[in-house]
Amino acid sequence: MAMATVSPPWVYTLQLPRDPRAPGVARSTLRAVLRAHGMSELIETAELLASELVTNAYLHSEGAYSLRLRGAGRQRVRLSVWDTDPHIPAPFACNWSAEAPSVLAERGRGLHLITLWAESWGAYPMRAGLPGQGGKLLWVECAGKAECQRSDLP
Repeated sequence: MAMATVSPPWVYTLQLPRDPRAPGVARSTLRAVLRAHGMSELIETAELLASELVTNAYLHSEGAYSLRLRGAGRQRVRLSVWDTDPHIPAPFACNWSAEAPSVLAERGRGLHLITLWAESWGAYPMRAGLPGQGGKLLWVECAGKAECQRSDLP
């Protein structure tokens, strides 16, 4: 049986309800998508990054949220999480300092992982239009070793 191939950019969007099981569903979906697109080498890093973003959306927003996965190159994926909370946290905020949270800090350790494992990251405030819209979109990109080496060439 011949396998179908889909060249980037491919996009999957998973709408998640306000349910404590939703972050686990998001991680399972992420693993399945990356395996299906031959990006198994990215699973551990992408799962860590997505887990932080999706869990924070669940904990800090009041409504539904979503995870979007987009192929951004041969071994590169962009993970985006939209939620209804308009607050953009560090390290996504413009006034972020590069210092790691203290050992006794109760918050900030998880999002600090973004700076250690993501190739790039960013945020967009989302303006409210219709009810249930607005909030923010946080995104991160991770890449395989071959993609990182290729992008470093002059």
